[in-house]
Amino acid sequence: MKFFLDTASLKDISWAAQAGLIDGITTNPSLLSKQAGDLDPRDVLKEICSLVDGPVSAEVVAVDTDGMVTEGKELAKIAENIVVKIPMIEAGMVAVRRLAADGIRTNVTLCFSFIGRLDDVGQEGMDVIREARTIFDNYNIETEILAASIRHPRHVVEAAMIGADVATLPPDVLKKLLMDPLTDRGLDQFLADWNKLVARAKAAV
Repeated sequence: MKFFLDTASLKDISWAAQAGLIDGITTNPSLLSKQAGDLDPRDVLKEICSLVDGPVSAEVVAVDTDGMVTEGKELAKIAENIVVKIPMIEAGMVAVRRLAADGIRTNVTLCFSFIGRLDDVGQEGMDVIREARTIFDNYNIETEILAASIRHPRHVVEAAMIGADVATLPPDVLKKLLMDPLTDRGLDQFLADWNKLVARAKAAV
């Protein structure tokens, strides 16, 4: 399963990319507005694209088909690794087909089959991933399943077991995946034992 970092923070993206932890980036207008400030969001996207080799999702803000297609084509010009995010509305489905026909990669968003958001309203978010995997496999649909709105490391494990192709997760969840108290405890014990060995060796000289 591929990991996409769900952020527009250049600091977090740089950290994760340099550590080799991610395969791509997902952004949205809300994330970009927090990062960009007075900057042109396209400049922020261009910088993000320079930090990662994998796909960078950039979302349109138009809600009509022609507007989404026009905006999508402009976004695709920013960098070769831009993937245009289109909202899951009727006009968006038409826009996806038109953009795909022009060779522009797309990513459908706001499906509201997001894992964490479904969990928040008392539904089982993982059921959506499970159903999508079964349907796509039944009909050999060549679309990657992207598990979104991941709230904790267990979501990542469950999505991977079901067969999601991509997990897009915020920086704090990615960092939690790296942490394990048993690892920390074991490392502390190894270092303590090593320091005792060094101390005994010095005392014996």
